[in-house]
Amino acid sequence: MVIQKQTLEGRVKKARGDNKLTSTLISEFKPFIASVAQKRVGRYLRYGTDEELSVGLLAFKEAIDSFNPGKGKFLSFARMVISMRLIDHYRKQDREAAMSVDDEEDAGLAWDRRSAQQYQADGEEEDLKAEVIEYSAALSRWGISLEELVNISPRKEELRKLYQNIARIIAGNKDILGSLMQTGRLPIKEI
Repeated sequence: MVIQKQTLEGRVKKARGDNKLTSTLISEFKPFIASVAQKRVGRYLRYGTDEELSVGLLAFKEAIDSFNPGKGKFLSFARMVISMRLIDHYRKQDREAAMSVDDEEDAGLAWDRRSAQQYQADGEEEDLKAEVIEYSAALSRWGISLEELVNISPRKEELRKLYQNIARIIAGNKDILGSLMQTGRLPIKEI
């Protein structure tokens, strides 16, 4: 039996309709949700205190439920959904405050245009952060933190290349990869 690495997109697809898997994904990606919300709002937010994070959590669940794997990466889609729901949240607050569009311009609250520009400017940085968060979550399933990975990584270029070649061998051999995924240990003799 060959066990293949499950992508985030595969995990999202599996989580649809399964509250436990959905909750696990949401818990794993709380830092991502906070990062997106903080970028959108422009200030530091805390869970349990700031309403924007509750909106972000609900938007992340919405993204899980409505994601189409054929149309791109999940984290990019989730970032867009979170941003749009925060915009909707602020528009609703503005309507409830009965402010006109002109008053919003005068009061400096027409942040939709500015936030759209900021969103475009931060797109690449957010993609990189999303990749790091996804990689960190994958490492945590193996009991490894990013800090630990940095500390145990070889300093010499020659040794790093050797390790990369070994990783390619493992990834290219279904038997070795299956054994690694099943036992959580490297089959040294086969390598």
